Amino acid sequence: MSRAAGLSALLLGAALAAPSLLWAFDFQGDKALIAVARDGVQTRIGTVSFTAQAGGAPARFAVRIDPQVMQDHFLSMREFKCLPAAQEITCFVPYPYPQPGTASAGQLQWLEHSLLFFFKQPADFGAKLWNGMIFKFTVTPTGLVGTPQAVDLNRIGVPPDNPNEPSYGAFDRDDFTPGARWVQQLRIE
Repeated sequence: MSRAAGLSALLLGAALAAPSLLWAFDFQGDKALIAVARDGVQTRIGTVSFTAQAGGAPARFAVRIDPQVMQDHFLSMREFKCLPAAQEITCFVPYPYPQPGTASAGQLQWLEHSLLFFFKQPADFGAKLWNGMIFKFTVTPTGLVGTPQAVDLNRIGVPPDNPNEPSYGAFDRDDFTPGARWVQQLRIE
């Protein structure tokens, strides 16, 4: 076996053993932010723009919610951008405090905190912030996939003790029963 063929076989074997090496998510450029509903409908609700930083530091990101898709709802004396549905309304809640705004494959907490939502029934009045959702993201071959977890958004009503730590850690979140929420996933592709 030639040296080049041996090296190719070794690289192919390593890639097959760790497929994420071949299909790693590129934390660079504009990506679509897509809400996937329980009925399978995918709606592009905005974008996430990633900017690479020097020295291998986590990428900077900015979230933009599309006002043409996310409709204005005036709830509890405040305007929210919401994705309406007959079954459940899902409203975006911007994280209200300064934060690093960085993300990498191993560090997605600030991205998760930048995509907070709450849900409400169409007939309900007001914002029920205890019905909060944070999306736990994982890296997949096609992008980042977030599954909803329950959080109480009243917690961010006061500034955090340490602004360098995300407000919602592992013990502040609860998994929803599969199918419980209308928005089943957030995808960044």
